[in-house]
Amino acid sequence: MVAHLLRLKLLLLKNSFRRSPWQLVGVGIGALYGLGMAVTLVAGTVYLAEVDPALANTILVSAVSLITLGWALIPLVAFGVDLTLDPARFTTFTLSRPRLATGLLLSGFIGVPGALTLVLLGGQFLAWRQNPATLAAALLGGVLAAVMCLALARLTTTSMARLTGSRRFRDVAGIIAIIPLILLGPIIGSAAEGIDSVLDWLPRLVTVLGFTPLGVFAALPGDLAAGAWGTGAARLALGLGYLGAVLWAWERGLHRSMENPMAPRTSTKAVGRGAFGIFPATPVGAVAARSLTYWLKDPRYAASIVVVPLMPVLIWFTATNAGSPEIMLVLGPLLGILMAFAISADVSYDSTAFSLHVLTGVRGVADRTGRVLACAVFALPVTLLAAVLPPVFLDRLDLLPALLGISLCGLLAGFGVASVASARFTYAVPLPGESPFKTPPGAGARMAIVQLATFTLMFVLLLPGLGLLVAQVLTGDALFGWLALVVGVAEGAVLLVLGIRIGGRWLEARMPELMQAVMVNR
Repeated sequence: MVAHLLRLKLLLLKNSFRRSPWQLVGVGIGALYGLGMAVTLVAGTVYLAEVDPALANTILVSAVSLITLGWALIPLVAFGVDLTLDPARFTTFTLSRPRLATGLLLSGFIGVPGALTLVLLGGQFLAWRQNPATLAAALLGGVLAAVMCLALARLTTTSMARLTGSRRFRDVAGIIAIIPLILLGPIIGSAAEGIDSVLDWLPRLVTVLGFTPLGVFAALPGDLAAGAWGTGAARLALGLGYLGAVLWAWERGLHRSMENPMAPRTSTKAVGRGAFGIFPATPVGAVAARSLTYWLKDPRYAASIVVVPLMPVLIWFTATNAGSPEIMLVLGPLLGILMAFAISADVSYDSTAFSLHVLTGVRGVADRTGRVLACAVFALPVTLLAAVLPPVFLDRLDLLPALLGISLCGLLAGFGVASVASARFTYAVPLPGESPFKTPPGAGARMAIVQLATFTLMFVLLLPGLGLLVAQVLTGDALFGWLALVVGVAEGAVLLVLGIRIGGRWLEARMPELMQAVMVNR
């Protein structure tokens, strides 16, 4: 039974390569990259044999605990470990539950992530090669730690299957997962500054991890190297108990999921008209209500501006490192442009829903105005706060009028540029329901050129206000700051009206081409 499941996994893997040669190429590249990383890390363990055993134990327990924690949590964000042997497909077969669980667990090693984990964790025996007993303990502990990784991954995905099956969970989790990547610079900088304090408490943390499912097997050879054979035996028994408990819990969850397949749940909660009850029953109001609904419910829109609330953190971190808090003053104009840029791909994001605009014959000006109003619900308060708060906290109220004018100019003029760009250019974007961070085929050079040109034009339009701000700083005359406020608001309002009108005319003239473009980009 177990051998049959493993052969089935190998057959499915081989057939997937036959179906798509490019998949074979991608898996080959990923395997080579992962193998290179694993070989590099395993080779690094060779040098741990020359250092103090306590230090080697601290490093290995920390690394194995981190890898095990990743196996337990990352599949929840990646929405499943391996669906080629989906347990739900075995519901109609009278299979032995323990054998099915064993086969599914071991099949996890037939694949790039599982195989590399086995190589990496099993290779830690090189750090304990000077003593046969510690070498054998490290090899056994590495294999058991790899099994623990896959068992925890199976347990978390099975127990959270109903939650991870929710589209809203996948959307939110995907957006949350990108936040650490955006803040990677500040995280690394803070970690580098606190490395001394980390080294102080890391040994104590490793002592605790050595008695948890994350690092219990990795700490086993360290006990033998220290001569604590009794502690090592107790730790091995504890680790086997942990592994047995995880496997038992996963087996029970697997049994329940096969006996009670998840049925789609329907909500009985009354649903009102939402944003359509807020805006007037006009073409502009209808477009604005539909667009605002997208802003509230479509994760692709949230992902496009996920950097907005994180931008103050990034700029503050830069200002702190540079020793110049005045850098925070750029926050208002920058967020104004970013918020306006968020609607530059509205037609592309519409996908086939753009047919509503084509079939109803909505005027281009109404379409452009409605989309701007929907975005302004969020963008205007954010831009105003970003323009006002930094000069207030930095005690530079003399610069407030100029910064307010430049920020509003960036937002309003940016809306005008985006209204033209989205009516003139389309490119491949993630389809409705797909991951907002997916890169569709054909979204490379064209998207980069269009976005770069749009961003550049938005920044160029800030030059009049920036020139007046520079004049105020150099002369100390507050009149230039008030002129920057007037010029910025006036310029932004004029460019907004022009952008809506020009974009509206282009939209009406190019509706068939735009509809064809969004269909091709599917």
